[in-house]
Amino acid sequence: MAKFTKDLTKGNVWTQLIWFAVPFFISNLIQSVYGVADMMILGNYCGSESMSAVNTSSQIAIIVTNLAMGFSTGGTVMIGQYLGAQRSERIKSVIGTLLISLGVLAVVLSTGLILLADPILSALNVPTQAFADARIYLLINAAGLIFVFGYNALSAIMRGMGDSKTPLIFVTIACVLNIILDFLLVGYFGFGTGGAAAATVFSQAVSMFLCMGYLRRNDFIFDFKPDSFTFSKSEFAVLVKVGLPTGIQHVATNFSFLLLTGIINEIGGVAAGAASGIVGKFNGFSILPDVAISTSVSAMIAQNMGAKKEDRVKKATRYGLMLCCGISWVIFAIANIFPEQIFMLFGSDEELLEIGLVYMKAFSFEYVLVPFIISFNAVFTGTGNGWITLVTNTITSFAVRLPLAIYLGKIIGLGVAGVGYSIPAATLAGSLIAFVFYLSGIWKRNAVMKEKPKLQE
Repeated sequence: MAKFTKDLTKGNVWTQLIWFAVPFFISNLIQSVYGVADMMILGNYCGSESMSAVNTSSQIAIIVTNLAMGFSTGGTVMIGQYLGAQRSERIKSVIGTLLISLGVLAVVLSTGLILLADPILSALNVPTQAFADARIYLLINAAGLIFVFGYNALSAIMRGMGDSKTPLIFVTIACVLNIILDFLLVGYFGFGTGGAAAATVFSQAVSMFLCMGYLRRNDFIFDFKPDSFTFSKSEFAVLVKVGLPTGIQHVATNFSFLLLTGIINEIGGVAAGAASGIVGKFNGFSILPDVAISTSVSAMIAQNMGAKKEDRVKKATRYGLMLCCGISWVIFAIANIFPEQIFMLFGSDEELLEIGLVYMKAFSFEYVLVPFIISFNAVFTGTGNGWITLVTNTITSFAVRLPLAIYLGKIIGLGVAGVGYSIPAATLAGSLIAFVFYLSGIWKRNAVMKEKPKLQE
């Protein structure tokens, strides 16, 4: 187990935070190329209809994937805290319970999406000319959810043990394979959105199986043999308590953005839908450093909560916020200085570019504010108090972002710009709520160990 374990309760906090975050950032950066490669290749070979289709369907896939990521995050926190508390006998039980739970969830969600694909897409106002492409992309991605869930679970397990490097190897291989298959299936054979979806699912499957094989050959604590897949009711109860709020808040946040896509589709049709998709892909890349840093902070906090070291918890929080601000504010500048260049990467036509630049300018203020909410949420997640992020994000998504988008975009008539401004406005509200929770100190309650520890100063 030692090869895959890194003690985050000792050493320089700055150094450990950065060295943990960098491989995870690169992994997420490479993994994000999956969706962007689909958009760019489809944009250049198939046009705006295909990009609009992929934008809507991929957001549906992201919602269900984020539910799995919530449970996986619960596994990361539990493993990290057990590791910090030197209770390694419980780690194997957590891994088996997590993998079984996510396997069942993947089958249920895949079946639901396949059966309900048409009504879901209709409810989201998918333009008629993009409906068939959106449907095939969604169906193929739904069929491959088991591989997406599996890889995310394995990555989360290793992060809990302090290892952010191993998953990088396999996601790199899978990404290269995905791009090759995109050009082959979409560009050469002309399979359109179906080919792009098939390339993504196949690549995710390769990534998962390569990761499993490598871990088995290198004496990982969990050997993936049938008798190792044991289900613990007690560990599942903690996993639900810690991971479900995080999963729900991810789903709620992404569902609110999916509804925003429906509003944008209604306001501006195919061009607006494609433009919001491009901004969404840019944002997917731009937010990766903050996600990597916050995830690293959560993993470090989890281990230090188990070891009862509050001083390192607070240092990790402070340093993470500083790093996130430095990176996000640079991205804000890039989004405002080079917006046309960003859109031209996707082969944008004149109408799409005109709408997209307006939306990008309004949306870009998100990068000024998002470091604050994401840093505080990292604390709540790492301590097992994901219910705080659930409360914060649900309020900002449905009481601020959506009503404001409707008011500014449709009632006042600002169009896509109004929808864009609603996003940073909601983040500002969420940051203020999260800050109040942080000052209250309620996050010090340890949800995993079921105790209120007296942490070391």
